[in-house]
Amino acid sequence: MSDNKKSLNQKIEELDKNMEWFYSDDFNLDAAVEKYEKTLKMAKEVNEDLVKMKNKIEILAEDFSK
Repeated sequence: MSDNKKSLNQKIEELDKNMEWFYSDDFNLDAAVEKYEKTLKMAKEVNEDLVKMKNKIEILAEDFSK
């Protein structure tokens, strides 16, 4: 599944798993840079999704208050 098709919850779960890896016994310095880049990309996607959701909620709240 491409990252754009994943739900926000799925992205957050993947982000959590990636973060846990850095503290796990499976941590491997050789793989850390690649994993870090992937995790950073996912964090940016989650942030973008949250900003979009916030904007949508603000628009709906403004429409509802009229």
